Amino acid sequence: MRQIPAAILTAFAMACSTAEDQSAAPAKAAQAQPATATTETDLPAGWKARVDGTAAQGSVARAKLEKDSLTVSSGPAAIYYKPDMKAEKDYTVSAAFSQLKPTTEPQPYGLFIAGADLEKDTGRYTAFLVRGDGRYQIAQWTGGVPKVIVDWTVAPQMREPKGVKTSNSLTVRALQGAVHFLIGEKEVHQMPRSNAGPDGVAGIRVGRGLNLQVDNLSVKKFP
Repeated sequence: MRQIPAAILTAFAMACSTAEDQSAAPAKAAQAQPATATTETDLPAGWKARVDGTAAQGSVARAKLEKDSLTVSSGPAAIYYKPDMKAEKDYTVSAAFSQLKPTTEPQPYGLFIAGADLEKDTGRYTAFLVRGDGRYQIAQWTGGVPKVIVDWTVAPQMREPKGVKTSNSLTVRALQGAVHFLIGEKEVHQMPRSNAGPDGVAGIRVGRGLNLQVDNLSVKKFP
């Protein structure tokens, strides 16, 4: 039996090792992608979106702005914001939300405050959400992971969609040491300002598969 020289065997082993390293490189790069990413596809000028979790890969966030009305057609759940829309010191963040089409299951939507690092894995914000079954929730996201502050609670004053456009006005008002959460003119919750998070970017959060109209989103600062 003819023996293969040791030098040839060594060269063959080194080539195999290099090929394995090169084939593993794309897989390692894919694993290194952040769990939560941003996308700017089909958004008005100056707007950004942060899509939840791995759904960000290949997803599309769509929004159209006409005057003071923003219409969002969501795929995965996401937040939408303008980086220069800051809620600082004493302020009021408000908007009117209209769910244009029913969903098979209630999906949340509403305002967020205290946004920071929104284009990084460490992004954080506090959201005040409602959904079509007449309930509200307050939760904080840090690094893409939510922490519930107020679990889904009935809000009798909230108007539920009945097959036609139904609007609900949400307000988050920070005054001195407290943050107040209102649906319409009625306060549903308040908490110490330290619990709601520091000053930061404000915007909206939209659950998956929603067709939503947002009117008169604004941040007003008190003197």
